[in-house]
Amino acid sequence: MTGTQAPETADELREWQRALRAQFPIITGNPELAYLDSAATAQKPRAVLDAVQTYLTTTNANAGRGTYTWANRTTDLVEETRDRVKRFLGDPAPEQSCVHFTSGTTEGLSRIARDWLPSLLTDGDEIVVPVADHQANITPWLETRELLARQGVHVRVRPMPYQRSSGDYDHTALAELAGPRTRFVAVTHVHHVYGGNMNVHRVRRAVGPDTVVCLDAAQSVGHLPVSVADLDVDFAVFSGHKALALPGTGAIWARQERGPSFVPAGWSGTPHTVGIASLAAALDWLDTAGVDRIEQWTAALAARLTEGLRHLDAYEVLGCQTSLAADSPVQRRLGIVTFRHRDIDSGDLGFILFSHGFMVRSDHHCQGGAGERTGSVRVSLHVYNTAEEIDRLLTVLATLE
Repeated sequence: MTGTQAPETADELREWQRALRAQFPIITGNPELAYLDSAATAQKPRAVLDAVQTYLTTTNANAGRGTYTWANRTTDLVEETRDRVKRFLGDPAPEQSCVHFTSGTTEGLSRIARDWLPSLLTDGDEIVVPVADHQANITPWLETRELLARQGVHVRVRPMPYQRSSGDYDHTALAELAGPRTRFVAVTHVHHVYGGNMNVHRVRRAVGPDTVVCLDAAQSVGHLPVSVADLDVDFAVFSGHKALALPGTGAIWARQERGPSFVPAGWSGTPHTVGIASLAAALDWLDTAGVDRIEQWTAALAARLTEGLRHLDAYEVLGCQTSLAADSPVQRRLGIVTFRHRDIDSGDLGFILFSHGFMVRSDHHCQGGAGERTGSVRVSLHVYNTAEEIDRLLTVLATLE
C-alpha cells in the first residue's frame, strides 16, 4: 500500500480478489485449468474486452489522417492514451516528456538503441548492459556497439555487476564501475526469472546525475506501482499485453531531460489503434483494482509457493535463497517463482504439470548469456490466481519427489 497505511493480509484481500477474478472470462470459463504464465502474457478482464468491442463497432478509423468524426475520435484516443500512460507512470513533468506506442518492450528497447542511442555516444564512451537479464534488454545495446564500430566509433560495453546471493544488481560495484565516460545504463525493474525487484531507485545514486538510465518495465507495469519520478529513470518501456491489454501494444516513455530528445526515426505508419484503446482500458482497470493490492496478492502467492518448495528436496528454487520462507524479512519475489527438478528435465516437467491442469513456462526464458545455463519451470502470477491453485500445484510437485 502507499503512504503510511499498513499492508492488508492475504485473508483481508480474499474477497477483493474473488470479485476481480470473476471479471476474466477465460479464467472463469476454464475452472479446471490454472494459468500460471502471466509473465509471458496476462489475461484480459471483461472491461478491456468490452472496450475493444466498443471501439471496433463505434469508432474504428485511422488516426491523424481524416477530418470525419470516427477519425477525430481515434486521434483523440491515441493522444489521450499518451497522457494516460504518463499519469500511470507517475510522470513528474508530463509537459516535457513524450510517449510513443510500440508493439511491446522488445521493439521499444530496439527503437531506443537504433534511433536514439547512437546520437548520444562518442568514441571512448561506455555503456552498462545487464547481461543476466532478458535478451531484449541486452541484444539491442550490443547491436548499437557493432553499428557504431563500423562507423569508426568505439564504445565499451561494461557488464552490469550482480550480487551472487540475491541476483540483485550490485549497486556498490556499479558505483565503482561507473566513470566519467559512462553515458548509458540499461536496467530491469523486476527480473523475469528470479522475480526480484532490482532496486532501480539505487542506480541513479551509483551512476551520477548525468548518465541516462533506461528501464525495462515489462514485468512491473500492471503488476506493481511504477513511479518514474521515484526511480529517476530517463526511459521506461513496457508491453501492454503483460499489463492486461491486447498483444502488439506497448509504449516508450522518455523523460527528454538528459541527452538528445527521443524521436523515432522514419515514417510511423498506422498505429495499432484498437491495441491503444485496450491499453487505455487496462490502465483504468488497474487503477480501479489497485496495483498496490495486486502486488501484495501476487507476492503473497509467490511466498506461499517458495515456502512449499523449500520443503521439497527434489526442487531447486532459483534466485535469492534467503527469501524462500513465507515469513522471510528479505524482499519477496514479485509474482514470479522459477525452479527446477533435480532429476526431471524442465520441458518434461512442464508437460507433466499441464497434464494436471497447470500452464507454466518451461525453458531458458530468454535469459542472457550470464544467466542460467539449465532450463527451468517458471510460475508467474496475476490477480486472477488463487491460493488454492498454489496448494494444488505443490501437491502435484510433491508426488514427483
